Amino acid sequence: MVTLVSADWVSEHIGRRGYLVIDPRSAMRYLMGHLRGAVSVPFKKLQGPGGGLAEPAQLAAAFGDAGLSNDITPVIYDQHDGRNAAMAVWVLEYLGRTDVHVMDLLFESWKAEGREILYRPVPTEPQAFQPRPDPSVRATLDDIDAAETAKLLDTRTPEEFSGQTDMDQRPGHIPGAVNLPHSAVTGPEGSLLIAPDRLHERLDAVGVSPTDEVVAYCRSGVRASLAWLAMRQYGYNVRLYDGSYAEWMESGRPVEL
Repeated sequence: MVTLVSADWVSEHIGRRGYLVIDPRSAMRYLMGHLRGAVSVPFKKLQGPGGGLAEPAQLAAAFGDAGLSNDITPVIYDQHDGRNAAMAVWVLEYLGRTDVHVMDLLFESWKAEGREILYRPVPTEPQAFQPRPDPSVRATLDDIDAAETAKLLDTRTPEEFSGQTDMDQRPGHIPGAVNLPHSAVTGPEGSLLIAPDRLHERLDAVGVSPTDEVVAYCRSGVRASLAWLAMRQYGYNVRLYDGSYAEWMESGRPVEL
């Protein structure tokens, strides 16, 4: 399971042998300022030709090319709402990593505290990274069809959930799903995640309990990964449906408004 670490912990481990700091933001954001020693692995490198998640070999190659091997511990950080970090964590866990660390302080707060920021790209030393996929963290389209008792958690906005936006050809949500926007699990005051008691409270309000089997989704999986990370961190049995509503809608399956 992922380990949440403080900014001080990250500062102490930057440059230490056996650790690699990974920046999952866009390449442009990376060049606008990043942590010392951080290498860039934006989500775009983790996508396949059709825009969905790439195959495990390609995912492993993206991290391996940036310098991550099976013997090096990944340390992730992010800015804003943390969705990029959460998705990178999920991908690494899907690839079989159980040693992922993620900084609980967001980049904006790191910078505001006057901590070190660099701007030049960090040279990378490609490493061999052998993936060992763990399907238990992932839900597929077929899994959704077969799931009779799982709670479906839609982490899009209420407007997307109710079909009030026109961004989809078939607006609405997967039948039976409940809605909790991903912003509801973002932490306060520059923190990555909401406190566990607040998460329990907000999930309970939409009918999701710690004993439920939960599948989180959004439109493309990225926003839902933040809910997955928070719920997994605090003991929920949760999987991420990375195909999410875009795949469900395009498959021709029924939707609800």
